[in-house]
Amino acid sequence: MGFKTAVLLAAIMFTAACAQLPTAGDATIAARDNASTEREAAAAESLAAPQPAETALAARPQEIAAGEGAAGVARELARPVSLWERVRAGFSLPELSNPLVREWEEWYSSRPDYVARMVERSSRYLYYIVEEVQRRGMPTEIALLPMIESAYNPQAYSRSRASGIWQFIPSTGKLYGLRQNWWHDGRRDILAATNAALDYLEKLYGMFGSWDLALAAYNWGEGAVSRAIARNQARGLAADYESLTMPAETRAYVPKLQAVKNIVADPARFGLALADIPNEPYFAVITTDRHIDVRLAAKLAELPIDEFRSLNPGHNKPVIKADGSETIVLPKEKIGTFLNNLAKHDGPLVSWQAYTVKRGDRPEKIAAKYGITLAKLKEINGINGRRKITPGMPLLVPAVGTAEPHLPDLPAPSLAKMRVRKAKPALAARNKARAVRKAGYRGGKKLVVQKTGAKRVKVIMKPTARGGKKIVLAQNRRNARDR
Repeated sequence: MGFKTAVLLAAIMFTAACAQLPTAGDATIAARDNASTEREAAAAESLAAPQPAETALAARPQEIAAGEGAAGVARELARPVSLWERVRAGFSLPELSNPLVREWEEWYSSRPDYVARMVERSSRYLYYIVEEVQRRGMPTEIALLPMIESAYNPQAYSRSRASGIWQFIPSTGKLYGLRQNWWHDGRRDILAATNAALDYLEKLYGMFGSWDLALAAYNWGEGAVSRAIARNQARGLAADYESLTMPAETRAYVPKLQAVKNIVADPARFGLALADIPNEPYFAVITTDRHIDVRLAAKLAELPIDEFRSLNPGHNKPVIKADGSETIVLPKEKIGTFLNNLAKHDGPLVSWQAYTVKRGDRPEKIAAKYGITLAKLKEINGINGRRKITPGMPLLVPAVGTAEPHLPDLPAPSLAKMRVRKAKPALAARNKARAVRKAGYRGGKKLVVQKTGAKRVKVIMKPTARGGKKIVLAQNRRNARDR
């Protein structure tokens, strides 16, 4: 009898003897007090904490024993051990086979290190995403979408300002409730962004009635797909995914997902090996109504700072600003460690605060006021190059004294407007003669003498009726891609 079977049967036989696990709910970071007994009581109360979707599997045998009986045992024994098995079993999108699919299969299979890094990053989040995808009755291929969007990198940021594993642009993120301010960017928050992305994909599927068109709209925009469909319909043409005219990136979007699906289905066929991901939660979630430093939270959980940030990537600053009820995501086995260490911690939770630059403030005096160098002030606030410290700008500075740190609500930094550089005049008057002298008379032969920006300038010299020379400047504009 296997270990898993023995555990489950023992749970059924000894139900009465099993201690009841804490009920699911939010774990709140309780206010600390000098009395150790009160701290321990607060920690004990907080341990009733992990949210049900991420509760450790230790609870599973007792749940079965409590009422599921033999049917529950059978379901648990049939549950795939590997998350990849579960993902493969849920594949239901129509198969696609074309040269673009094969091109992307070759691209991934020729980059085993890239695939390994992508799988390693996904191992923290994939179970949660698969749970949410299947809870909504969606194809499990959707759980692979972050692989083609961001390679499961929560810090991914595109030229179009899309961010996070699901690559939300700011406006769509706001539309789907992703909080974006100076302290936090919900587009990078794994839980919030996942639920927003699945909401959006469900909406798109409802609009277009097929997953390939829904995926095209996720990449290209629902308006663009709707217009492409309308154009084809007006011409009496088919309006399915394969028939629409669309940008190359969108044309390759579904084939790219199909290629990843094929690799997950049979990695050996492509000379790859996918690291196993257990079919169980990686993380659990607690909530806090107290501000806390990111580094301190990682220290209390006894986690490397990089691991903590990979699970909590939404924080823009080294402070977790608790807006009522802020989530902290930790490996499930570290929840107790965090809460116990928090109960014993008797120092401040926050060592940073915000300062808004006033008119007349000098940067070096601001730095001196808070006991740091100007270079450190700029480093903390990501100020480099030509960017200057200006009045009205919020700065992160060390918290000083015993007063409560100043952590006001602040909007997200304004995005710099994209500027289109106008091409300078093709040839200044003084350069015309120089170009002609260098070119010499060639009986009307066209010579390229200068190339600037989006223009190619040609000098054409032709004989005139009076025997002189006429200079003609011809400019051929090249199409500039606006993306």
